[in-house]
Amino acid sequence: MSVRKLKPITPGQRFRVVNEYDAITTSKPEKSLLVPLKRTGGRNNQGRMTMRYKGGGHKKRYRVIDFKRDKHGISAEVMSIEYDPNRSAFIALLKYDDNEKRYIIAQKGLKIGQKIISGEDASPVVGNAMPLSKIPLGTIISCIELRPDKGASMARSAGSFAQLMAREGKFATIKLPSGETRMVLSNCYATIGVVSNSDHQLVVSGKAGRKRWLGIRPRTRPVAMNPVDHPMGGGEGRASGGHPRSRKGIPAKGYRTRSKSKESNKYIIERRNK
Repeated sequence: MSVRKLKPITPGQRFRVVNEYDAITTSKPEKSLLVPLKRTGGRNNQGRMTMRYKGGGHKKRYRVIDFKRDKHGISAEVMSIEYDPNRSAFIALLKYDDNEKRYIIAQKGLKIGQKIISGEDASPVVGNAMPLSKIPLGTIISCIELRPDKGASMARSAGSFAQLMAREGKFATIKLPSGETRMVLSNCYATIGVVSNSDHQLVVSGKAGRKRWLGIRPRTRPVAMNPVDHPMGGGEGRASGGHPRSRKGIPAKGYRTRSKSKESNKYIIERRNK
């Protein structure tokens, strides 16, 4: 995977950095794993706007992703590595020995024709899914379950990974991408390897229109609003806006919003980096 800076032959290309997509092997998705995706434009079922700055965008179809990896003991062949418009990571199309096809989040280094498997007896190689109790300590993992059989919920975006640090009793200790160290039940599954498309963070849109293609409308700066619209609005001239805060008055930049009585606090060993 690599990125390429375009020549500035137009204003929109002057600063644009694009993904080469050299890891992508096909442009046509598997039809049996596509479902319609309806756009809301930020409106609820009464037609009222409940989310600002959303609307438009290119039509998309959702790719059904297998986050549970629950076909244990059945090997699958990687048929293709594909682009998914619904997420930053690439996805891989698997064909199992019983001819069933499924999409999974693609790990970096996954190749076409490679055989992967999930289950307790799997070997710790890239793409295999195993319970944390069977993964060697120090292994780089991704797509981690938070609860058994719930499906992967952590370290799923492009370039994300966590590290298995220790095991004690029925819990495993992992260090997450945010820097947080927490305990997870050892019978939760995780996939070996780093999530693909690690160059996603280097991409530069280059023009406002590309945001519109993604369904994101122009966002008004809070300091440019009136006091009736935002706590940071108003003032004579170009006022700074005061302390950064949300539209509802909740402070930003350093203010902790996590509940002190949250049940899962007892599983967090070290908080994330500031």
